[in-house]
Amino acid sequence: MIDYSHMDRRTFVAVAAASHSRILGANDRIRAALIGAGGRGRYLTAQFKELGVEMAGVCDVYEPNLQAGLKEANTGARAFDDYRRVLDDRAFDAVVIATPDHWHARMVIDAVEAGKDVYVEKPMAHTIAEGFDVIAAVRRTQRVVQVGMQRRSAEMFLEAKRIMESGQLGDIRLVTSWWLNHTASLTQRELSGKLDWNAWLGSAPKRPLDPARFFNWYYFWDYSGGLLIGQAAHIVDAIQWYMGSNQPVAVTCTGGRVNLPGAEVPETATIAIEYPENYLATFTIGYKAMRYHPANDQLMQFHGNRARLDVGRESYALYPESQAVEMKPGAEKKRPGSFSSATAQHIRNFIECIRARNDPNAPVEAGQAANIVLCMAMDSLRSGRRLRWNAAARRVEA
Repeated sequence: MIDYSHMDRRTFVAVAAASHSRILGANDRIRAALIGAGGRGRYLTAQFKELGVEMAGVCDVYEPNLQAGLKEANTGARAFDDYRRVLDDRAFDAVVIATPDHWHARMVIDAVEAGKDVYVEKPMAHTIAEGFDVIAAVRRTQRVVQVGMQRRSAEMFLEAKRIMESGQLGDIRLVTSWWLNHTASLTQRELSGKLDWNAWLGSAPKRPLDPARFFNWYYFWDYSGGLLIGQAAHIVDAIQWYMGSNQPVAVTCTGGRVNLPGAEVPETATIAIEYPENYLATFTIGYKAMRYHPANDQLMQFHGNRARLDVGRESYALYPESQAVEMKPGAEKKRPGSFSSATAQHIRNFIECIRARNDPNAPVEAGQAANIVLCMAMDSLRSGRRLRWNAAARRVEA
């Protein structure tokens, strides 16, 4: 593996920028590479292949993940242990980034500067400053970047959004949401192959090799905001999408004790978000709860003064005022189908936008709008303070 740690940033960009994407014809097959071949990365690889993308490269710093990713990719896919070698390769039109959160922004920026289009898992960044850097790089290079907030491409969510836009709910001053599930404990595993630990850490604080952190990165502040941020990324984005918001006024987050031994991030917490459009949104995560139904373990409730709209993962229901007051059955309920197709629909939208050179359904601006709230929630939870967002200065204030 080549050591890029001391390479001047401008030198790397100049080298990478020479690898511009080829011009795609209407019938040309898109060639992509996966960066981060854990479970989610391999799932995305299968989805991209199903939609006709040639997954011709796989990159991971952990050898077992790399080999598993190659088995999922197209026959003859090339192996990489440094993502920058992927970006240097003109054979790839796009990359799929499914690494731990703390790597997302850096990899997106490097990829677009190397002429690649990008599908990146949520959250788009691990800090607010990183998110603005991503937007600047994407708009400067005019690349297509889809953030993996797939509700924006799911037909059921699009249908429910049309109800919101119809005005049937009246004035909305409160949106409540939650996500309930159960996690028993952290993963207890030992490494089963070669791992480039320093490359995996990247910009995170340097630490001795720790398999517990590697396998459970989701639960450590250096790399993520835990289940709280991972699931709120979907729900906060959907709320802002429905309500037409792109920034908060203030964010407050409170959490219970950590009930997963060894974890840093609590699995039970609530975020309260104040918006300039004069409404309050709340999101509660509870991963020591009973998962009573795997299809609807999360819910958003938009409380209007004329109707309430409930939007879950698999269904939605509209409760008009008269039915709510009289407590009669008959509220309009819809079950348009399984949520399982949402990721495929999101990827299909990305593919279409690569060919048409259009913005996708979840552009980087939407990714940053959610990222601002998520980062403020992490800071609020750790500091115990209500934090305000200064939009003009683009900074958080106590």
